[in-house]
Amino acid sequence: MTTDPRFPIGKFQAPDPLSKAEIQQLIQDIKAFPVQVKAEVFRLGAAGLEKPYRKGGWTGKQVIHHCADSHFNSFIRFKLALTEDTPTIKPYHEDLWAKQIDYQLPIDSSLAILEGLHIRWVALLENLNEMDLRKTFIHPEMKKEIRLDFTIALYSWHCRHHLGHLRMISA
Repeated sequence: MTTDPRFPIGKFQAPDPLSKAEIQQLIQDIKAFPVQVKAEVFRLGAAGLEKPYRKGGWTGKQVIHHCADSHFNSFIRFKLALTEDTPTIKPYHEDLWAKQIDYQLPIDSSLAILEGLHIRWVALLENLNEMDLRKTFIHPEMKKEIRLDFTIALYSWHCRHHLGHLRMISA
């Protein structure tokens, strides 16, 4: 646990190398996320979703919409890396996405996206072989190739990171 409310579980630290058992646990974190988010939504209630997790931070509603957007982008990056030779992905400005009108909508659509997307994403992840895990995409802002096994670790952290934000709202 960290004292910085921006990083309730600490900053991401890339494990290297990752064992097969560690990858399977990371995939389970991703698999469990939609159910965990729904439990937090139930606990927070409508009023809690309108509160920011910290001063100047996103509201619970924005966090959930962000997760749907971010995870959808990650899923597409996996598909690109699996079907193209080291594709360059398109980054996006998540802070600007969070200011768009759709982030003011009720969270039902984003919860549905997370539920359906994670079913597909986990099916994909659970069937990656060693060669697939080493496939990469180029992130133009980071100016380097990103491996899919690293990305699984990053999104396991991302799920737990934003669950931490939701849990901070009513703490």
